[in-house]
Amino acid sequence: MSYKNEYRESIDNSSSFWEDKARDLEWFEFPGEILSKDSEGIHHWFADGKMNTCHMALDYHVNNGRGDQIALIYDSPVTGTKKQYSYSDLRDEVAKCAGMIGDNGVTKGDRVIIYMPMIPESVIAMLACARLGAIHSVVFGGFASPELAVRIDDARPKIIMSASCGIEINRVIDYKPLLDNAVDLAKHKVDKCIIFQREQSLATMIKGRDVDWSTACESASPVDCVPVRGDDPLYILYTSGTTGKPKGVVRENGGHAVAMKYSMDSIYSTDPGDVYWAASDVGWVVGHSYIVYAPLLHGCTTILFEGKPIMTPDAGAFWRVVSEYKVKALFTAPTAYRAIKKEDPEGEMIKNYDLSSLETIFAAGERLDPPTYEWLVDKFDVPVIDHWWQTETGWAIASNMTGIEKMPVKPGSATVPAPGFEVSIMDDNGNELNHNEQGNIAIKLPLPPSCLTTIWGDVERFKSGYLETFPGYYLSGDGGYFDEDGYLFIMGRTDDVINVSGHRLSTGEMEEIIATHDAIAECAVVGISDNLKGQVPLGFAILKSGVTISDNEIKQSLVQLMREKIGPVACYKETVIVERLPKTRSGKILRKTMRQIVDGEEYVVPSTIDDPAILDEIKELLGKR
Repeated sequence: MSYKNEYRESIDNSSSFWEDKARDLEWFEFPGEILSKDSEGIHHWFADGKMNTCHMALDYHVNNGRGDQIALIYDSPVTGTKKQYSYSDLRDEVAKCAGMIGDNGVTKGDRVIIYMPMIPESVIAMLACARLGAIHSVVFGGFASPELAVRIDDARPKIIMSASCGIEINRVIDYKPLLDNAVDLAKHKVDKCIIFQREQSLATMIKGRDVDWSTACESASPVDCVPVRGDDPLYILYTSGTTGKPKGVVRENGGHAVAMKYSMDSIYSTDPGDVYWAASDVGWVVGHSYIVYAPLLHGCTTILFEGKPIMTPDAGAFWRVVSEYKVKALFTAPTAYRAIKKEDPEGEMIKNYDLSSLETIFAAGERLDPPTYEWLVDKFDVPVIDHWWQTETGWAIASNMTGIEKMPVKPGSATVPAPGFEVSIMDDNGNELNHNEQGNIAIKLPLPPSCLTTIWGDVERFKSGYLETFPGYYLSGDGGYFDEDGYLFIMGRTDDVINVSGHRLSTGEMEEIIATHDAIAECAVVGISDNLKGQVPLGFAILKSGVTISDNEIKQSLVQLMREKIGPVACYKETVIVERLPKTRSGKILRKTMRQIVDGEEYVVPSTIDDPAILDEIKELLGKR
């Protein structure tokens, strides 16, 4: 089937389309209601089906002859550890872990917070919760205590599962003091904290509350999968909110499993038995979807990598993993590719490895800027695919659907909407815009399977934040446009559009232009207040290693470049040269915080920031302007 036919079928006959995809999974009772609405008017997929996601991801494969296939590869350059789990091994470990958390009072519907580093026990804990019908909420390991406390109070978990420490390159981060402080700060008190002791730093245990993971797991009996409804929550994943209070995105079991399974074939063009690597963290939605659930639901081998794209030990780290495990599809954020490109601009380290297994490179999490795309295309003889999705959707809203029909790539575009996503570009009054006109990206309801159905404990916030701006549509919060060929271009969050003397200009477009300069490794543009023009753009740029021309020459050439590409209307006059940019741990640049610093506004140091000291560096540089 062509993409056009597949997409049209998913929109015109959505219930029968997704019913067909649901039959690719083993249900305890196949759903009678494919699509339904609740009393709040919110759509649910496969609500009355009986299932268990862990059964679909592990037991099914073991029962159907794939027990000896490798399910999970753990590769940790920061500890020098490698380990592999077959589907049978992983099923047995998960069943024991589920028995352990059941022994500590967890039952179907209870919440469990998982505050863990990138170790196999993190994956095992997630699947063990799914096995019991418990709802897990993974919090990025090393998150600050106040932020963890907020999530404890919102999710109200029965227990917390954690580890004694995490490791960032060559630095050990003790999790237990952070966890203890968070438990003290939280109003909701958990029954137990189950702690996995890592030899790099052993945690001090609190008698009566803390449970030693290994000891408790050893004495636990394995348990079978607990049947749940299709509309029962599988997990809560927190994402930042405009009010400062995190939003708990709720993912339901049924729709999630169906979309994950479908995406592995339709988007990533993988088959059962293939090795698939999402180089992310289990604390983020990419880790949930494409380290843990989707590859295992599809019968692939997935990789859990405890390291970085550089410095563990060098910029060849990713290529070593691809070569060693014969990775077919690699998926990571553009910021990782840019980090590699900065350290190894000529791609010399790529030549050290046999990458013949690699068939496709994927990028998401932020826009894949054309210069990074061109670098990847130049260095690799494989398709480079940008795709766009959100924590809220759990999978790609738009992509080159490589498993259906490989389409020509347009740099800067996420290609076309994925089946099930009826995307529109609207002005602020809800009117649909024409081709090549930028506006708000909205998705017609019902959203396809896997997308959020509420915010945990706050359905009104879900409706007001996503559904009420354009009735009948989900508001993505991103801006962009369709070109004349139906390709979707994402220009960034709608608050990244700046108004310069009445002209609405995209900072994403400006960043694309700056990134074409030979001396620039990475950049960001923010709109800052201007008494005359309302806003003007300010650029921040990181230089490539070994650049010899002066900063002033670079700044002047960027002004000229902007005038040539956009025109004087851009009013681009200033670039700040920086050593690094403030980012979240998942690699997103904190443009809003940078803008607040420049404008002298009060700002809160985001809990997701990779290194708060970068903000002080930015302030110091701005003081020298």
